[in-house]
Amino acid sequence: MSAFSKKYAKKQKHNREINPDEIFMDSKNISDFDTDQFEGRLEKPISTFAMLGIGIFFALIVLVFMSKLTMLQVVHAGEYTTLSENNTLRSTPIFAARGVIYDRNGVELAWNAPSIPATATSTASSSSADIDASGESVPTREYTDLPGLSHTLGYVQYPSKDSSGFYYQEDFDGVAGAEKYFNSILTGQNGLNLIEVDARDQVQSESTVRPPQEGTNVTLSVDSKVQSELYSAIVDIAGKSGFTGGAGVIMDVHTGEIIADTSYPEYSSEAMSSKTNATLLYSYFNNPNHPFLDRVTQGLYVPGSIIKPYMALAALDDNVISPTTIIQGTKYISIQNPYDPTKSTIFNDWQVQGPEDMYKAIAESSDVYFYEIGGGYKNQKGLGITKIDKYIPMFGFGAPVAANTDGLPDTDREGSFFASASGTIPSPAWKAATFGGEQWYLGDTYHTSIGQYGYQVTPIQAVRGMASIANGGTVLNPTIIKGDQGTIAQTVPIPAADFQVVRDGMRQGAESGVTDALNLPFVQVASKSGTAQLGVRLQSVNSWITGFWPYNNPKYAFAILLDNGPSTETVNATNAMVEVLNWMNTNAPSYFQ
Repeated sequence: MSAFSKKYAKKQKHNREINPDEIFMDSKNISDFDTDQFEGRLEKPISTFAMLGIGIFFALIVLVFMSKLTMLQVVHAGEYTTLSENNTLRSTPIFAARGVIYDRNGVELAWNAPSIPATATSTASSSSADIDASGESVPTREYTDLPGLSHTLGYVQYPSKDSSGFYYQEDFDGVAGAEKYFNSILTGQNGLNLIEVDARDQVQSESTVRPPQEGTNVTLSVDSKVQSELYSAIVDIAGKSGFTGGAGVIMDVHTGEIIADTSYPEYSSEAMSSKTNATLLYSYFNNPNHPFLDRVTQGLYVPGSIIKPYMALAALDDNVISPTTIIQGTKYISIQNPYDPTKSTIFNDWQVQGPEDMYKAIAESSDVYFYEIGGGYKNQKGLGITKIDKYIPMFGFGAPVAANTDGLPDTDREGSFFASASGTIPSPAWKAATFGGEQWYLGDTYHTSIGQYGYQVTPIQAVRGMASIANGGTVLNPTIIKGDQGTIAQTVPIPAADFQVVRDGMRQGAESGVTDALNLPFVQVASKSGTAQLGVRLQSVNSWITGFWPYNNPKYAFAILLDNGPSTETVNATNAMVEVLNWMNTNAPSYFQ
């Protein structure tokens, strides 16, 4: 063998292929070998089947991954591409300006402070706009500083975001008053801004893909200055006389437009919107006089003698009495107990009236006269409770003011602006349900005839009823929109001559009767006051004044309530109306022309 062949053979010896049997020894290869020393090691050779199974297992894994990769990159490629691109874009709202609320004279009552661009450098007050950490500018809602308009205007809830910085509420949301009622009109359409960011969240570019659209402005029927003065007069008299609250309304008797609509005490619309003054908000929520209660529509009060003009109309229409029939006004009437002739029940008048016809009875607010035409007495027949319950609802009492009567589409408003509590007209059924089946007595009819007992009315019902007396029997649903014509709720089927009798009696009351404080030189007012006794010991009263002007050609009706004052106080709601009319004569004389 040559040297080359020997060298090649030696190399082949060292480089030959090694068989598995030469690596994994077992008892078949070395029968006499001590196998105990291999405890824990392979004792059997790996079969071809096992190797094939492992190969198939890994092949399946590769197949699953390939399948998933195909789904991601082929089947859903477009979808995930879009998602991937959006991950680099941040959308932020461009807040639309909310519509401005005006009064009937074009005075701004609620508006938006100018928004400050996120990139702008400004020395403006922080109240002009709220700029959050992401640079978005939220316009601030601002309100007139005139008192007495908060319940009319309401307030808003600002856009809100979660802890991650994403807005879950992007719109202003009206919470009460006009802000709520006209929310869908006032709310504009927010725009959209797209910001491109890199992996480090640094802004690369931004663009507006949808500009904002401002909300629609709204013009209310109220005269903000008259309403503010009405509120101030109520506050003044309430403070002097110890009343805990009050409300006032002035209404156009032909259109139903509300000229003034105020409730005392009130809250700050701006404070309720911004919620930055925790101390002030705490005082509202803990005020026992309920500043969030809109007494005009939701306050229920015993009407007292303001119900007498409606009783007079009912008696005239039912031929219970003629307007000139005389009733002797005594200090009281006495009703014998039918079960014990030795006992009597006394029904007092507030003063001895003397001989009186219907005109004087209205002017002097005689209780005895209305006891007799309501329940009957001796030779004078009365209406009786059944007919009282027939006539009084004709003027809108005992039922809520109808909702959504302003002619707007339902999509343009939310809820109802003047929808009121129903109130109560006493009746035998009401008494039985309220007092565990108790029967109705003649004395209950007497008390009902003068607006006491279980009566409850709202100020908006009172002014609407008074407007129907002024205009001759048309009960209008009020409207808060300037230039709108309130819908007709119902027409009272009583002759015009009967309405004139009642208007004459009310005018006599302002000239020389119990409301003679309203005998003013610059306008002829017709009026009817009411004092409703409250409490077990009658220690408190509600004070009312209702009426209209001018007497010869009625245009405006009014109602003022002062709530829960001392029974001994003589300064009352009539004095508040005198303040308002005197102010109007100097500052708004057009209402008397």
